[in-house]
Amino acid sequence: MAPLISRRLLSLIFVIFSITFLTFIVGSLAPGDPILVMMGPRRDPAIYENLRHQYGLDLPWWQQYFNYVGGLLHGDLGMSYRYQGRSVNEILGGGVGVSISLGFAALAVSLLIGIPLGILAALRQNSWFDRTSMITMLALFSIPTFVMIPILRAFNYYVLYKNGLPSLPPAGWGTPAHWVLPVIVLAAVSMGYMARLTRSSMLETLRQDYIRTANAKGLPQRRVVGVHALRNALLPIVTVIGPAMAFLVTGSFVVESLFAIPGVGFIGVQAISQRDYPVIQGTTVVLAVAVVVMNLVTDILYTVLDPRIKSEG
Repeated sequence: MAPLISRRLLSLIFVIFSITFLTFIVGSLAPGDPILVMMGPRRDPAIYENLRHQYGLDLPWWQQYFNYVGGLLHGDLGMSYRYQGRSVNEILGGGVGVSISLGFAALAVSLLIGIPLGILAALRQNSWFDRTSMITMLALFSIPTFVMIPILRAFNYYVLYKNGLPSLPPAGWGTPAHWVLPVIVLAAVSMGYMARLTRSSMLETLRQDYIRTANAKGLPQRRVVGVHALRNALLPIVTVIGPAMAFLVTGSFVVESLFAIPGVGFIGVQAISQRDYPVIQGTTVVLAVAVVVMNLVTDILYTVLDPRIKSEG
């Protein structure tokens, strides 16, 4: 276990610094001057030079990058161009909690619905339930996020609100009702994938010799499925939890922007439109750390569920 964690931590460091370098180079080569964007119509040359010196933009690009890395090693993500006097840590601080809560809620919904649905579809293979549920899951998996949001909003307005039924707020954040639509949109694609993966994995597991042996011994069907089949069938699902969480994080950019949710994705989109490169770099670092940590947790869970990995290691 310790060598696995050590390797993943080393890869975490490599991934973070690779992403920071690529993001920095892209920001440096991007057209336009962020200081001019920040100043707006007031273009006083003295103020302009003072701001460039304050943010270190008058230094060579390589020195700017090493200064940024030095601050990153001390947990400092830099200062925002757009919001003068505010650090990137402060700006992203509130958004991280919102994005994590939203992402884990969507992941929990996709697992709690997708996995049982896939198990039931596998146990009732080729039945009307199997066909109907898998067609529905395929539709959810295929519909893009930016298409599903208008569909849900139209249903919420024309079907619920127009008929005097309880409706959901179309945007915003702060109450439990604001969670429903974003969580549904984020969980839909992951739910469809989890359900179809669970079904195929369960069907493959149920055909194994040890399952036939358990049935021949007269064990109850619930025990055969819940104890013998389910644990092995969950191995491929655990493998994709990390990438699924990464998808939920990247998908939050669209969801948070269209629903006006003050998370990391919304802050990152605003920073891109305002050319606030320190905030863009900070957002990228935070998301990279989240993805690598989730992959690490997935690897640890995989070793817990499959002891053969430890013995082979």
